[in-house]
Amino acid sequence: MMTFTQAAVSPSGCGTLAMAFGRHVIRMMAASTGGSLGMFEAFVPAGEGPPLHVHEREDEFFRVLAGRFGFWCAGDYVELAEGGCIALPRGLPHRFRNVGKVEGRLMVVVTPGGFESFFPIVELSRPETPEQIASVARGFGLTILPEGDRKVA
Repeated sequence: MMTFTQAAVSPSGCGTLAMAFGRHVIRMMAASTGGSLGMFEAFVPAGEGPPLHVHEREDEFFRVLAGRFGFWCAGDYVELAEGGCIALPRGLPHRFRNVGKVEGRLMVVVTPGGFESFFPIVELSRPETPEQIASVARGFGLTILPEGDRKVA
């Protein structure tokens, strides 16, 4: 991995499409920032979002680019509309959901970088069972919590 000694740029309309758990556009890879961060956009249909999960390796920053989202983190809940931001620390159970009536869009920054590669890897490996998905997730330090553990959301 190169060191982060020059600007990493993602012009408007650029990025790598990954169709895994919805549509994601990878805007900045960890390799272009010396591992400091990764960035992607998530396009989330109304009523959708990931299950409760925990990241072991990275903190996440979300900015709502379009729509309205609910964010759960540990025992807290907040709703944010376009322009709203939230930072979630690693190690805490969290999730988000598009609580609006139309597709929403999030900018997600992970630090350190690396997790942005999760979506292209899922697209390539095409896991089908919950066990296969959990195996890919574990490789990224991600734990998807079982239904019974989802008291937070």
